[in-house]
Amino acid sequence: MKTRALNLRAVLFSALLSAGLVEAGPVPKEELMLPPDGATHYLIVSDSNTHGDEWRWTTSSGAIAFRKSQSLRGWITETDGLVMLDGDGDPRSVQVRGVTPNGDAAESMDTGPGGMSWDSGADSGTAPSDSGFYLPRGGPSAMMGLLAERIVDAGELNLLPSGHARMREGITLHIEDEDGDIDARLLFIDGLWTEPMPVWVDGDGKHLATITWLGLIREGYEEHFSRMKQVQEDVAMEASRAIALRFLTEAARAPVLIDNVQLFDALRGEFHKAQAVTVAGGRITAIGPAGSLAVPEGGRRIDGEAKTLVPGLWDAHKHFGNGYDLLANVATGMTSIRSPGNDTETLTAAKKARAAGEMVAPEIFGAVIIDQVHPLSAQGADLVASEKEAIEAVRRAADNKLWGVKFYTSMNPEWIAPAAAEAHRRGLHVSGHVPATMRPLEAVQSGYDEITHINFIMMQALPQAVVDISNTAARMEGPAQYARDVDLDGPLMTRFISELKQRGTWVDPTIVIFESDFTRDTPELSPAIKPYAGTLPAVTERALNQGGYPLFGEVTREQFRESYAKLVELVGKLHQAGVPIVAGTDGQGIELVREIEIYEQAGMSKAAALQTATINPARLVGIDDRTGSITVGKEADLLLVDGDVSAELGALRRVHTVISDGYVMDGDELREAAGFSGQAR
Repeated sequence: MKTRALNLRAVLFSALLSAGLVEAGPVPKEELMLPPDGATHYLIVSDSNTHGDEWRWTTSSGAIAFRKSQSLRGWITETDGLVMLDGDGDPRSVQVRGVTPNGDAAESMDTGPGGMSWDSGADSGTAPSDSGFYLPRGGPSAMMGLLAERIVDAGELNLLPSGHARMREGITLHIEDEDGDIDARLLFIDGLWTEPMPVWVDGDGKHLATITWLGLIREGYEEHFSRMKQVQEDVAMEASRAIALRFLTEAARAPVLIDNVQLFDALRGEFHKAQAVTVAGGRITAIGPAGSLAVPEGGRRIDGEAKTLVPGLWDAHKHFGNGYDLLANVATGMTSIRSPGNDTETLTAAKKARAAGEMVAPEIFGAVIIDQVHPLSAQGADLVASEKEAIEAVRRAADNKLWGVKFYTSMNPEWIAPAAAEAHRRGLHVSGHVPATMRPLEAVQSGYDEITHINFIMMQALPQAVVDISNTAARMEGPAQYARDVDLDGPLMTRFISELKQRGTWVDPTIVIFESDFTRDTPELSPAIKPYAGTLPAVTERALNQGGYPLFGEVTREQFRESYAKLVELVGKLHQAGVPIVAGTDGQGIELVREIEIYEQAGMSKAAALQTATINPARLVGIDDRTGSITVGKEADLLLVDGDVSAELGALRRVHTVISDGYVMDGDELREAAGFSGQAR
C-alpha cells in the first residue's frame, strides 16, 4: 500500500507534487509540454527500480519548464510546470497542469500590479509581490530544485503562502563519473516539514538530486544514487545522535513514581482509576492504589491527576525514513513499531543505533519486502526472478536477523508456499499483500501468517477480474467499486473469516488509509490529521490538504463512502469472530489514534481497540512477556496522556510523558525536537 506516503517525509514529498481540482478536469497527457533536445533529464529511482522521468529546460520566453512522467505500480502521474523567475530567483508566475494519483494537478500563481495571487485547488490567496518565495503544492518534483537553488544564495527565505525556510550545509561528496566529475553538496532545508528536507546541488549550485522515499537524480549520475543515499543517511544519523544526547541521559533513567493516575490494564482490557506505578532500572517495579507507593530512592513523582497511563503504543505498519521520523513517532507516544518493508540496511542501521543509545526511536521489528522482478514491482523490495531466488531472499532476511518477510502483489503465486515454508523453518513471520491472481484465502493456505490492509481481506469476495490485476490501482479501485455490495454475512465471507480465526491469522487493516482516500471529495485535512492542525509546519499542513482517491468510471463519491463503510463493518466482523487485529497506519504514524478510533466505530470497545496498539502487537511479535502491558517486572514502556482514555480514545494524542526502556521524556520537549509546535487537540 506504499503509494500513500509512508512516514511524514514521504507524505510531504508526494503531496507537494499534487493538488486538487481548480478546473473542470485535468489537462490530458497529450496536451502537456514535450521536453526539447538538450533538456536536463532526471530519473525517478528507488533501490530496486526506475519509476519515471522528469525534464527541465528554459523556454524561448525565459521561463523554466518542467515535465514529469511516472508510473508507480499502476498509479500514473503526468504533469508539467512553467515558472517565471525574477532577477533574484523568486517565482513571479507558476502554472502546473496534468494529473496525479490524487487527481487534477492544476495550480496557478501570478504577479500583477496588485501583488501575487494563487489558487492551488486546496487554497487561494493574495500577498504583496515582495512577500516571499511561492512554493507550489503541485507539479514535477524537479520544481523543488528552484527552491534549493534560491536558498543556496539566500541562506533563508520567507515562503508563500506561509512558512520560513533555512538552509544548513551537510557535506560535499566528490563524484567521479564519465559524464563529468562533480562536487555534490548535500544541503538540508528546515521549515518545510517536521524534519529537514535533504537536497543535493552541484558545484554551481544547480539542482542535482532529491532523495526521499524515492530518488530524483540527474541522468548520468543514477549509478551513484545508493552511495548518495547512504551518505545522506549517515549525516542524518549524526543529527540523531545529538538529539539522543539530550534525552537518553542517566538523569532521564532515574526512578519515577506516577501517582493518582488512571491505568489501562492491557492484559484484561480494563481501566482502573486512582492507581500508582513505580519505575526503576528500566523496569516496572510496583503497582498499587494511589498514595500507597513511595517515591523510589533518587527518583521523582509525576502527578497523574486527570491523566491516563497506558502501555507504550505500537504502530504495526510503519515504514520509516530516518532518525527524525522515528523521533516523531516517540513524540506521539510510540515505544515500538513494526516496519513491514524498509530495506535491510536501513533496518539494521536503525536497530544498531537505537541499541547504542544513538537514536531516540521506538524498538523496531522489521520485515523485508520480497517481490518478483516486474514492471509493477514494489520500490525498495528484494526482487527475485524464480522460486529459488525467492527462497534465497528469505534466507538473507533470516541471516540478517530480521523479524519477518513480506511478500508483495507482483510475486508469482507458485513461489509463495515454498518461500513461506522456508521462512517458517527459519523462524520468520510471513505477511504481505496478496499477489495478483491469488485470493487471500489461498495466500493463507500457502503460508501467510498475516494479511496486511483490509482491502486484501475484502478481495476474497471481489470479481476475479479485480483479483487478476490487484498489483495495479485495481487493489484500490476494485474495493471502491464493489465492496459496498459484498454480503459479509453470506457463506463466502463467513467461511473465510472462520478459517482466518481457526488458523490464527493476523490482520493489519490500516483502515485509516481508506477513510482518507474514499470519503474526501474536496481538498482538506483528513480526520487523522485534523487534530494536529496548527502544530505542523505550515508547508506540511498545506501539502496535506488533499482530496480523496479520484473518481473513475461511473463510480460516485457516495459509492466510495458506502464501500468504506463496508470495510469498517468488515473490521468489526473480524473482531467479532476472534480474528486477531493489530493497528497500523502505513503512514507517518500520527494517524495511529485515528486508526483505533475507527476500530471503536467498527464495534470494538475502547479497551479492545487500545489492545490492538499495545498488547496485541507485542503478542504478534512474541515479546509480550517483556512489554505490551503495565505489569510488574516488564520493561518500562509507558505513555502518560492528558485526559480520560476510557471516555475518549482521542486523549491518546495529548502526550504528556513518554517512558521508553525506562527513559522518562517530556512530551513538550519531544514534540519541539521532532518539529511539532504544540500538543494535538
